[in-house]
Amino acid sequence: MSTPVDDPLDPLSRERSHLAGSRAALRAMREDVESLDISDVTANWVNAEVLARQIDERIKALADLSDTPLFFGRLDYLHAPGAEGAEGAEGERFYIGRRHVHDAEGDPMVIDWRAPVSQPFYRASKKDPMDIALRRRFGYTGGDLTAYEDEHLSDPQEAARTSKLLQREIERPRVGPMRDIVATIQPEQDEIVRSGLGGTVCVQGGPGTGKTAVGLHRVAYLLYAHRERLARTGTLVIGPNKSFLHYIEQVLPALGELTVRQATVDDLVAHVEVRGTDEATAAVVKGDARLAEVLRRAVYSHVTMPTEAVVVVRGSRRWRVPAYELEETVRELLDRGIRYGAAREALPQRIAHAVLVQMERSGEAPDDRVQDAVARNSAVKAAVKAIWPPVDPAKLVLRLLTDADFLAEHAAGILSGDEQKTILWAKPVRSVKSAKWSAADAVLIDEVADLVSRTASLGHVVLDEAQDLSPMQYRAVGRRCTTGSATVLGDLAQGTTPWATRSWDEALAHLGKSEGVIEELTAGFRVPTDVIAYASRLLPHIAPGLAPVASIRENPGFFEVRPVSETADVVAACGELLRREGSVGLIAADARVAALAEALAEAGIGYLSPGEETTHETRLTLVPASLAKGLEYDYVVLDEPCAVVDGEPDERTGLRRLYVALTRAVSGLVVVHAAGLPSQLG
Repeated sequence: MSTPVDDPLDPLSRERSHLAGSRAALRAMREDVESLDISDVTANWVNAEVLARQIDERIKALADLSDTPLFFGRLDYLHAPGAEGAEGAEGERFYIGRRHVHDAEGDPMVIDWRAPVSQPFYRASKKDPMDIALRRRFGYTGGDLTAYEDEHLSDPQEAARTSKLLQREIERPRVGPMRDIVATIQPEQDEIVRSGLGGTVCVQGGPGTGKTAVGLHRVAYLLYAHRERLARTGTLVIGPNKSFLHYIEQVLPALGELTVRQATVDDLVAHVEVRGTDEATAAVVKGDARLAEVLRRAVYSHVTMPTEAVVVVRGSRRWRVPAYELEETVRELLDRGIRYGAAREALPQRIAHAVLVQMERSGEAPDDRVQDAVARNSAVKAAVKAIWPPVDPAKLVLRLLTDADFLAEHAAGILSGDEQKTILWAKPVRSVKSAKWSAADAVLIDEVADLVSRTASLGHVVLDEAQDLSPMQYRAVGRRCTTGSATVLGDLAQGTTPWATRSWDEALAHLGKSEGVIEELTAGFRVPTDVIAYASRLLPHIAPGLAPVASIRENPGFFEVRPVSETADVVAACGELLRREGSVGLIAADARVAALAEALAEAGIGYLSPGEETTHETRLTLVPASLAKGLEYDYVVLDEPCAVVDGEPDERTGLRRLYVALTRAVSGLVVVHAAGLPSQLG
């Protein structure tokens, strides 16, 4: 890299020139990949398909997004990295960006933000300059470099100050899906992002603390640092609903990561079609971790101790395995605690081995082929079917939910009689296909499926909005990363299900990651000071003891509580905010959405549904309160707070739903109400 010497006359022109050169180098890198000829390097069509797919993904990863800055910062080191204090070691200059870019000679023009040499861009300070002489931040309009700002970290005469460009980037109006925060990552966020692959991290973060962005950037970092391993084992991001996943889906591709799968918990456990819903009381019981033991008992109740010997006929010889020896084998398999299906597959081989031992004692010399043949013998097959019959997960759960005696037998000492009655179906069901399964039922089926056959484990799983999961849902996620790690993201104050998480220690235990580290983000970057202060009035009622978010925004935004008399006033408030730059969300109780949609249509104001991408022409999204979690808008109109609270089955859940709705605004919030306000807001 070049030494840190600027053109004193026109540094901005020099930086623009470097940007143009970097874009040209990126185009050349992409063209080099596009021109690759693989016709002579693949042994067969399978290899050719795999290599072609890898090349296609590489071409996509090298796309130059014209409205996205290729680099956003610069570091001028005092010494060459790794040579600090070495005599004659001359400092170097590095441009920090979303991906690595090199010139025709292979020299780097932009350094990936995830590289170790980039870390001081996020961590260096006046107290610990990390051998950095100068940190420069760049300001952009669209894709054009228009400004820069310098911090001379090694100069003791220069006072520490807040970066105006950093504040402007944090507060920049947004249109469209969630964007990356790679240019604005803060030291406490960077520490979480760069934590190792081997450990599980749980991030408690209030509204606007950037926990979702931190989780996504951690995935991007892990893919950079452990690409080969994660390419084999896979990565997964789990969100609360499809709208949320659509909102965040562009973050990782913008960072050049195209292979991360996204899903909801319901997607993971989709063994049956979900067509029914549970009463809250039934869903709470079905989501309780105690159900895991009920299901385990029910599965292994199918194992029956043998009472008769197995006789295998081969030619003129008959080989007899007595019942007591079969029972010893069955008990050994049970004691080992292996999966039901794996034990069932092992049993015929164990019986066959017992026969082979007898053959050897009689002077024969059987080999593995003989053992396999014995294991397939009809007498052995019949014995295995009687001792260790196959179990269909959906049929087993259906029987538990419809057969009171079967449930009572396996829930004895675990579920009370009332709890058993709560989850029993009132009407008999003819078959698995005709059953109206609920989302909680599908999780139970997934639990049984894992008892029968081990669920494949991924290298890393990100679980967002985790506070709304039941213990059984945590278990479903946990078995997807039994041999990998997880990033758990959430806010206990935003739990809006009857089974919402009470503590992160408890959640990590259900996930199977009790050793996980809990980190707390309390600095608010997105929500204005007045807005978060107003919403925090609810915390003593919804999450006692949880620290409120402290907004670090210099721009306070604006906040207004406005009494209104009719729906037209709500529409008028939306019209006012649409005259500003940025996105607008109209958040309302689910029951009021239809009336508001009709009023917007009558006023000629176009609107979108959550998850649909906003454009410069249509910037208003009509959001049911039940879908607001995780979403952000520059400006929010919150309709009738009392209706939001009343739309939930209990007051605490309703107040938590209101807390979520109040904290979706990045620049301004208008609360409109014809009825009174909840007393908890003061």
